[in-house]
Amino acid sequence: MNAISQPEVFQPARTSDEIDLVELARALWKQKILIAAITGIAMALGLAYATFATRYYSVQTVLRPAAIKDLDELNHLGIYKLSPKAALQQVAAELDSYDNRLRFFRENQDLFGSLVGPGASIEQTFEAFNEKAFKLLRPDAQAVSTTPFVGLQLTYPEDVKGVEVVNRFVDFSLDTVRQRIEADLDILVGNRLSQLERQMDAARVNYEASKEVKIAKLTEADNLKRVQLQDELNALRQQLRTRRENRINQLNEAIRIASSLGISKPTTPSTLGASEQVIQGSLIRTEVNNQQVPLYFMGSEALEAERTALMQRRSDDFTEPRIAEIAKALKLLETNREIEVLNSRENEDLFLEGLAGWREEAAKLRAIAFDTGALKLVSVDQAAVEPLAPIEPKKALIVALALILGGMLGLFVALVRHMAQGHHSKA
Repeated sequence: MNAISQPEVFQPARTSDEIDLVELARALWKQKILIAAITGIAMALGLAYATFATRYYSVQTVLRPAAIKDLDELNHLGIYKLSPKAALQQVAAELDSYDNRLRFFRENQDLFGSLVGPGASIEQTFEAFNEKAFKLLRPDAQAVSTTPFVGLQLTYPEDVKGVEVVNRFVDFSLDTVRQRIEADLDILVGNRLSQLERQMDAARVNYEASKEVKIAKLTEADNLKRVQLQDELNALRQQLRTRRENRINQLNEAIRIASSLGISKPTTPSTLGASEQVIQGSLIRTEVNNQQVPLYFMGSEALEAERTALMQRRSDDFTEPRIAEIAKALKLLETNREIEVLNSRENEDLFLEGLAGWREEAAKLRAIAFDTGALKLVSVDQAAVEPLAPIEPKKALIVALALILGGMLGLFVALVRHMAQGHHSKA
């Protein structure tokens, strides 16, 4: 039998460009000194950078709301209200204020070392520093319940006095807020005093107007009363004059009657009728008569005497008591004592309604001597302290990266060298 031929196993032919990993590894191993040298150089460079690069440090301070008792004296002034939370917010606003930071930078150049270089203005230097250095810390807005606080973090190079910068800047901001509160107090006190002065001036004007109105009313009432009394007096005098003239006319008529009857002396009707009768002995007459005896029975002599007296009378005022009362009233109206008292007041402010309260409040406002310098606006929960180590550069990380990158560079150089040698040998 013929031997069965075995099928040939197909093996693909190797191309010239196919990479043999084992051979590549051997080639790289042969160049291990080169790879190690490049890695060492890279690590040395990284170590040198980590050693000589500018170190940056980070410090921070944390402020919390002050106690209520710390702001109690300010709030009890009655013209300025400041809660611990509001005070913390004002301080936070100053810590975050660009203008406040710039003023502090200008006034404390000794704390910032050699930041200000030649050819750069203070504003430009501060702009570059402020952009990366300061960071305001606040509670997480999404937190359910957190204690209010405000923090300030500063990242700074080694030639800057970072701890002193943070602590002094916090004090600087607190002083700024205190100065603003003092200015606000001065303005509020001044405004309230001006308001009180305006109220007192308005009260004085109102008092003067009220006094003038009162005097005018009193004067008008006196004038009206005087005119009414004068009219009444004139009417009474006219009435008395008419009455006297009527009486004279009555007397004239009675005199004529008495003269015609031959009555010269006072008599009565019964006596007049019995004058012709002869009476023997004593006689007592009693006459009862309910009718008025005519005037002419007074006799012509008496009537003429009364008429003469009436005709010679200069005034009838004494015959009417009311005239004396009117004269008294007119005399009293010559001077109104209430008007005299009103016009003779020397210190009219004493009669202003509400003046005592306004003066008391003004005296309290002028006596305010609140020391804002001792006002504790916040509680320093954490002051800035010297850091234990810089945050940059991170030596271990830099050296590790240098080692990795150096090794990768060494392998790349060795690989390029090997491939270059392979092409050269084929050629």
